[in-house]
Amino acid sequence: MSKVCQICGKHAVAGRSVSHSHRVSNRKFLPNIQHVTVIVNGHRQKMNVCSTCLKSGKVARS
Repeated sequence: MSKVCQICGKHAVAGRSVSHSHRVSNRKFLPNIQHVTVIVNGHRQKMNVCSTCLKSGKVARS
């Protein structure tokens, strides 16, 4: 599954994990992407949408 929101374009970004002793390791921050059926132009379509777009009402779930 693609980790990119098809509505807002949110995607994974790189960052660093820093422990209490300040040891650093690389990591990825992944968005919460859901594969849902939505209504687009009156038709049902499956899309990869982030949970932020779902909660804000940018897409209508069917």
